[in-house]
Amino acid sequence: MQSPTYQAAGSTGAFNHSYLAEGLRLPTNALDYTILAIYFVVVLGIGLAARRSVKTSLDFFLSGRSLPAWVTGLAFVAANLGATEILGMAATGAQYGVAVVHWYWIGAIPAMVFLGLVMMPFYYGSKVRSVPEFLLQRFDKSAHLLSSVLFAFAAVLIAGVNLYAMAIVVEALLGWPQWVAIVVAGFFVLAYITVGGLSSAIYNEVLQFFVILAALIPITILGLKKVGGWDGLSDSLTKSHGDNFLSAWGGTGIGDANPLGANWLTIVLGLGFVLSFGYWTTNFAEVQRALSAKNLSAAQRTPLIAAFPKIFIVFLVMIPGLVAAVLVPNIGTASSDLQYNDAIPYLMQELLPNGVLGIAVTGLLAAFMAGMAANVSSFNTVFTTDIWQRYVVTDREDGYYVRFGRLITAVGVLASIGTAFIASSFSNIMSYLQTLFSFFNVPMFVVFIIGMFWKRASMKSGVWGLLAGTTAAMVNYFWIYKQGVISIPSDQGANFVSAIVGFVAGAVVMVAVTLFTAPKPEAELAGLVYGTRSPGMEEAPATGDDAWYRKPALLGWGAIVLAALCYIPFSFSF
Repeated sequence: MQSPTYQAAGSTGAFNHSYLAEGLRLPTNALDYTILAIYFVVVLGIGLAARRSVKTSLDFFLSGRSLPAWVTGLAFVAANLGATEILGMAATGAQYGVAVVHWYWIGAIPAMVFLGLVMMPFYYGSKVRSVPEFLLQRFDKSAHLLSSVLFAFAAVLIAGVNLYAMAIVVEALLGWPQWVAIVVAGFFVLAYITVGGLSSAIYNEVLQFFVILAALIPITILGLKKVGGWDGLSDSLTKSHGDNFLSAWGGTGIGDANPLGANWLTIVLGLGFVLSFGYWTTNFAEVQRALSAKNLSAAQRTPLIAAFPKIFIVFLVMIPGLVAAVLVPNIGTASSDLQYNDAIPYLMQELLPNGVLGIAVTGLLAAFMAGMAANVSSFNTVFTTDIWQRYVVTDREDGYYVRFGRLITAVGVLASIGTAFIASSFSNIMSYLQTLFSFFNVPMFVVFIIGMFWKRASMKSGVWGLLAGTTAAMVNYFWIYKQGVISIPSDQGANFVSAIVGFVAGAVVMVAVTLFTAPKPEAELAGLVYGTRSPGMEEAPATGDDAWYRKPALLGWGAIVLAALCYIPFSFSF
């Protein structure tokens, strides 16, 4: 699943299902298409190269737990850096200004550090192949099966959103029909994952990370130059939008009105804690990258290494949005032909020469494919190992599950193509994504966090907490918010509230059920609950892993401090 970090754009139409402005067709030529073709050839080449290492199901689904930390770390951040985030965050910058930084510095970094320092020893030490499998060990089969089904369903929905969003962009920028864009991207993702398994997806995500940066950096630099640098940009925006547009916390006091429909409390609790921790610590599309690392130290460092580029990527999506707000003063209003989500395509059209334009188009396609591939590769693992092998066809030879994994990958891609058209029925796909996270990720997080830190939590409390949290979040959104029982200013604010409601409901039900049902025997909790250890958690560091600059605590707290320092220039007037 894609990260909640890009969902701010979903509050009042920053990124909706409408087509991009018709005038944004890019002047691409043969050079640009050659660059795009070379990229697709390299993608398939990586898949074929990775095929040689696939000999067992562990190789196919978890890269044989053999990858170095820098590879899994870059794949971790690339899996989250979908083009829906790129376009949506630039749209958020154009609409709301620097408030977009919350979805990175509060909405991602603390949770990524928590995953690396606290949760990865339990995931990796227990040798689980997926996040739902951890629930099987901590709770029981009912919690495991429910979480597996919910995750597989959500993964296909999110992959479909990536496909649909990509089709909109490609049709507007290159003139390809939507169905052609969907089928072409789906085919390439299917080809390289089916052939090379998770290793193919991860190594392609590393490539895609650098291609995405190669697309965003020229847009950012040339855009700033166009508006007179940061001073010219800030002067123009202060005059046209007021001081709060360039302040992360301006107008977020409780009771104050602001476009996000959220105050500092709901930002900190709804985004910074519930949604953020729910996504980063339990979403298998991300955790799977860390589980493929070669040892426990590398697994811990995976999200911590990813945190450092994540801190700074916000500038590459926010600044283009701010530049677009200066160059097109009425962007997103009825008096302009351009919507907020046109910010990146508009700057591509206006600023980039051919060749560089081809790199930028390739970067957008790479981002969409990275987001889709992350969900498809996690879907095939959960469906094969947690549903099919566990409950349908058990005790077959290992090669059977590799073959089935390839088959279900094709099914997942075809299903994603179908759900792409479901996404087209929603007026705002960014809000749609955020809503899915509040339904699926938050209840999973509350079950994990209570089960991991409270030994007494009973076996049956897991499934009932998951059901209660999901149901409560849905009731809050579809009845309390949509039916107007309680007035919430925006979809964005409603999703924050739904997340909090789902978390509280799941926690209360887990505690209540625990009081009346049997706990899991303490002997079976080793390595599954905080304060206990398992043999896998005693793994000695590999050669070089004990170097001071590889210490997980140093990397984690360094990322926290750096993110906090980044807030300073955007929180005060000097």
